[in-house]
Amino acid sequence: MTEEFKTIARFSDPMVAEITAGMLRSNGIPAEVFGETSSYPSISYEKVEVKVNVEDYEAAMALLKENEKVDATLED
Repeated sequence: MTEEFKTIARFSDPMVAEITAGMLRSNGIPAEVFGETSSYPSISYEKVEVKVNVEDYEAAMALLKENEKVDATLED
C-alpha cells in the first residue's frame, strides 16, 4: 500500500519546517519535512516542504491556520 502525501506549507528555513512538523506530530498528525539540502540547518538553497498524509490534510491546515505560522506559504 502506497501512502499519499500532500504539501501543506513551504518554508525557506528548514528549522521552521521542522518545528512546524513537530507541532503537527505533537497534535496527532503525522508530518514529514522534504527538500532539506544541507546537513547544516542554517544552509538551505531551496524551499523545504512539510507534508502530511492526504487524509490528515484538512486537520493539519486548520491547525496551521490556527497557529498562524510565519514565513510559510500555505497550500490551498
